[in-house]
Amino acid sequence: MKKQKPKAIVVGGSIAGESCAKALISADWDVVVIEKTRGPPTQNATGAGLGLDPLAQKIVQSWLHEPELLYNNTLPVTITENLATDGEKKISWVIGREEGTKYLTAYWADLHGLIYNTLPPEIFLWGHRAKDLDTNEIIEIVGDLLVGADGILSSIRQSILPDFKLRYTGYCAWRGVFNFSENDSETILGIRKSYPDIGKCLYTNIGSGSHIIVTELKKEKFNWVWYVNQPEPELKGNTTSVKVSSDMIEELHQRAEQVWLPELSRLIKETRDPFLNAIYDCDPLEKIIWDRVVLTGDAAHPTTPHSARSTNMAIIDAAVLGKCLEKWGPDHLYSALEEYQSIRKPVTSAQVLHSRRLGQMKQGLSIPGRERPFDPKTASLEDSEFILNKNVPLFDVVPPILDSIFRSA
Repeated sequence: MKKQKPKAIVVGGSIAGESCAKALISADWDVVVIEKTRGPPTQNATGAGLGLDPLAQKIVQSWLHEPELLYNNTLPVTITENLATDGEKKISWVIGREEGTKYLTAYWADLHGLIYNTLPPEIFLWGHRAKDLDTNEIIEIVGDLLVGADGILSSIRQSILPDFKLRYTGYCAWRGVFNFSENDSETILGIRKSYPDIGKCLYTNIGSGSHIIVTELKKEKFNWVWYVNQPEPELKGNTTSVKVSSDMIEELHQRAEQVWLPELSRLIKETRDPFLNAIYDCDPLEKIIWDRVVLTGDAAHPTTPHSARSTNMAIIDAAVLGKCLEKWGPDHLYSALEEYQSIRKPVTSAQVLHSRRLGQMKQGLSIPGRERPFDPKTASLEDSEFILNKNVPLFDVVPPILDSIFRSA
């Protein structure tokens, strides 16, 4: 008689949750994914740009039926460049440049769709939380493992740690994706003139108490993320998104004219439907496993976006969890979870704290142990070096348990 497969209940249907589903199915587990939104996110024009590091790229490729699909939906980034910007004089100059980086930029919905399309659609329960959101019917699901992959506002984490609170960073992020297949060529020419390596370079403009990232995505899109210091906004519902009004967008456009060069200001003005997120993180948790419960992605280690770690950590978490479960087998679940925690927690903890410091520096905020805030106009060589991507701690470390993926993909 064939032995029944162990079953995992994954809470969260975003990239973290679907990555866990893929990794656990590959480890010969049955999986059900519970997601509160009412349909696949790929059906909506949601999200913005993201960067995939080399290890995450290899993992995603190992999951795809056709690995080259990843390259069909992304652009390679081989350069990162940091620019100081003087908003009054309308000039920028390079304070740091790194060549030989190996990121891929992707549109969030495209990456989600790539992974989602490799999974059986029947494993997803859309429109569910603790109950069916359409009928209010309570649905009981029995499993051997509960995976909290439900993001920065994780309900699974909150049920285990009821006193847990996120740390507001002191700033929010305006995000926009400019589709230049539909827009004025003068705006595009201005961006390409100001950023001559765009298409293969991730640019970070650092002004006085603010910074903005500009990069190109596949399918004729420019992606920008502008971090703005402000008091913590009042959030409604289970989201870090801030409701945006036309007055707020008008104020954004006016501020862009004051802070950034005209070409960048014009890009911001001509981007449709920019959206705003409050930025949070937290000090590293003491543990991310409890009995038959495990956290992954932003549920396990809420982080700021400044080291491009959120999506990458979620994908790597999932792959490591899957390999640990495969190695130990269902009869040794606790050993598998303990190994997962021992591999991932030191890495994610160091990267969360590094990303926090990067954000504080680029936003000109006070930092414990530092005499004065970072000023890009007078940046020391040491500071300019610190904010380069190559200094992300443990960035190049491939866990031995993932060696087979890294070498074969």
